[in-house]
Amino acid sequence: MNILVINCGSSSLKYQLINSDDKLVLAKGLCERIGIDGSAISHQKMGEGKVKTEVEMKNHTDAVQIVIEKLTDPSVGVISSLEEIDAVGHRMVHGGEEFAGSCIITEEVLKTVESCNDLAPLHNPANLIGIAACKEVMPKVPMVGVFDTAFHQTMPKKAFLYGLPYEYYEKYKVRRYGFHGTSHDFVSKRAAQILGKDRKDLKIIVCHLGNGASVTAVKNGISVDTSMGLTPLEGLIMGTRSGDLDPAIVTFLSAKEGKTAEEIIDICNKKSGVLGLSAGFSSDFRDLAEAAETGNEMAETALSAYAYRLGKYIGAYAAAMNGVDVICFTAGAGENNAEVRSLIGQYIGFLGTNINPEKNKVRGEEVILSDEGSRVVTMVVPTDEEMAIAEETERLLS
Repeated sequence: MNILVINCGSSSLKYQLINSDDKLVLAKGLCERIGIDGSAISHQKMGEGKVKTEVEMKNHTDAVQIVIEKLTDPSVGVISSLEEIDAVGHRMVHGGEEFAGSCIITEEVLKTVESCNDLAPLHNPANLIGIAACKEVMPKVPMVGVFDTAFHQTMPKKAFLYGLPYEYYEKYKVRRYGFHGTSHDFVSKRAAQILGKDRKDLKIIVCHLGNGASVTAVKNGISVDTSMGLTPLEGLIMGTRSGDLDPAIVTFLSAKEGKTAEEIIDICNKKSGVLGLSAGFSSDFRDLAEAAETGNEMAETALSAYAYRLGKYIGAYAAAMNGVDVICFTAGAGENNAEVRSLIGQYIGFLGTNINPEKNKVRGEEVILSDEGSRVVTMVVPTDEEMAIAEETERLLS
């Protein structure tokens, strides 16, 4: 089955065409600056280099049409016609409490997703735009939605409720939802496979450390707690997001800076995290690690705070599960940044992780970092959310 996986942003569209039978990525790419001057598509056929082409894309329907043209192009394409696309799998960010799993997209599903828009105003409308564009270009192709929040719907009330009047949960569904669920699910499954064990017999902590970052406690195969909350702003210090804050800071800064609460929240989302802590130096952990080595004190401070917060969360989730068997690092910094993993290792050694410095030099590969016989197996497990979406799409349509 050839499955087109779509991850749609407000002005971007990532895609991969995956053959789910062979687990092969046939082609992938990115449409950028949709609806903005200078729009372009970067397309890569399996085994060949990336080709970037500037092309006008007035909207997402144009972008989907251009993706199809690239996929069927005689020189850079991998299929001969649209008919060879069997299904489309969409990354969906927020499903609220309505979706505890992936689902085939219907008009009723779309209405329910739209009702969650106020919980993810930056993401859900973009996801819906992507679906509408695909339906316009490929009206007969079945489509599946895979929700970031679905994996975390197994959390118990003691984990997902906030210490607020219960009526706010009843009236507005104010609670912890969590995100990156597709990644946490994929990585915890893969970790168990690598170890030759059943995930249901393990207590696993997955650290998804990209520009957006989250930690999840996976006990006996299900998510029992996760660091992101009602929105993806809560939890770890991230690339540009603040993570956990005293909520009174919002009104305090609003009064001091003469800004609205919405403007302060925007700062918390886009100008904070390691970018803010490094005094605007960078949100990229590679840049920060290099700068810290050359004596940049602000870069060093940002990385130290980042690792400290993550170490605390790992300790907390070990307590929440009454133990831990496996700790996994994944996503951009988790997979590729040995310096970041080393800093985190300073805080979790008491668990018996025994991370080997030589093994820790790896980038982007599956590897067990801890020495043989360690009480807790510590691993790098590269995530593959697109493949997970393709697998879910195939499962539902089969």
